Amino acid sequence: MRSESSGRERSSGTGRLLTGVAWVVLLLGLWLWGREVTDVRQGTSAPTTGDMAAVGRPPEARLPPALKPLGEARPQRIDIPAMGVQAPVVSRGLDPRGAIDPPPFDQPGVVGWYARGAKPGAAGTALFVGHVDTETRPAVFYRLSALRPGETVRVIRDDGTVAEFTVDDVRVLARDRFDAQQAYGPHRSGRAELRLITCGGTFDRATRSYSANVVVSAYLSGTGL
Repeated sequence: MRSESSGRERSSGTGRLLTGVAWVVLLLGLWLWGREVTDVRQGTSAPTTGDMAAVGRPPEARLPPALKPLGEARPQRIDIPAMGVQAPVVSRGLDPRGAIDPPPFDQPGVVGWYARGAKPGAAGTALFVGHVDTETRPAVFYRLSALRPGETVRVIRDDGTVAEFTVDDVRVLARDRFDAQQAYGPHRSGRAELRLITCGGTFDRATRSYSANVVVSAYLSGTGL
């Protein structure tokens, strides 16, 4: 956690975050405004963020069948065992510029959920965003690109249920040829799906932005209490 007295550093870090998050969500807006999307093409980019252990893709995993969507309930916490993440979830809307208002920059362990979209576990695609890093240390989604197909994401909901998702795709999408359909479109219609999104690629200090976005896709495969 950075000192409150470090105003210039905090301002620089906030600019870095907002540049990445706002860019992602402006593209998301194209999808939310009614672009009809069906199947999504398979990506081939190797995942790279600050975590270089994720380079390369694994052989195709054997994935469990999808579970019928659940009723609607709001997320409270997200657990990603393979990343060692147990993070609180906060509802986020849009800021005055039309971008998702991200979690506070001084709370790098918090995940934001786009509350105007689908609820996790219900039919549709629930959208979660998190920081990859701060000016001084890794943040909640630092190791997001290291997730592999077949691994589990658990969302604890406010009705007491746990929606368990299986990762089926990990993409790193370059910003100069970003395809919103690939990032946000459903892999299969009628399922309950999940997207975990953060910045990726390399950080350009001149523009204070990342060159890509990491997008992890998952689908509902189980429930728990």
